[in-house]
Amino acid sequence: MTSMEDLLKNGPADSIKTFHLPAYAQLPDTGLYLEQTAQYINRCLAPLGCIEITGSMISNYVKKGLITGPVKKLYYKDQIAHLICITVLKQVLSLENISRLFARQTLVYTDETAYNYFCRELENILFFQFGLKDSVEEIGTTFSIEKKMLRSAIIAVTHIIFLNNCFQMLDEQNNVQDNMQDNI
Repeated sequence: MTSMEDLLKNGPADSIKTFHLPAYAQLPDTGLYLEQTAQYINRCLAPLGCIEITGSMISNYVKKGLITGPVKKLYYKDQIAHLICITVLKQVLSLENISRLFARQTLVYTDETAYNYFCRELENILFFQFGLKDSVEEIGTTFSIEKKMLRSAIIAVTHIIFLNNCFQMLDEQNNVQDNMQDNI
């Protein structure tokens, strides 16, 4: 029987190995329509597994004031950055707490700085969690409670992603064993 570590290294860790969120400067700033925005974000987050966003979710986030509304039905860089963060963070935080976290972040950091830190830290912790790195790096040069709060949320998200991948691998392993027994 194959060990769980082997299954993870040959399965989800491969997709995590190639995971890289676009930096703020790489986000589309030509304007994307609602469904294009959802598709773009889902493509970026696909290696993480079951983390997705829909057009109706985006519209809901606009109504709740988590992001600014579209300009002539188009979403731009700032909104896309916020939506990527919301989509990931909602795995472990309520929308109210995400809003509060964003409010705290804007007191200390620009949207670009906060988003770029989010991306680097998510990759940093994910790679460690999936055994692709031996240690967690210290990202950035400053310390703030806002940075620590965001790092804590990212750590929680990576644990959820890791667990979901483990359960998925167990399910797949059980299905293979069941199919082998059916064929005997």
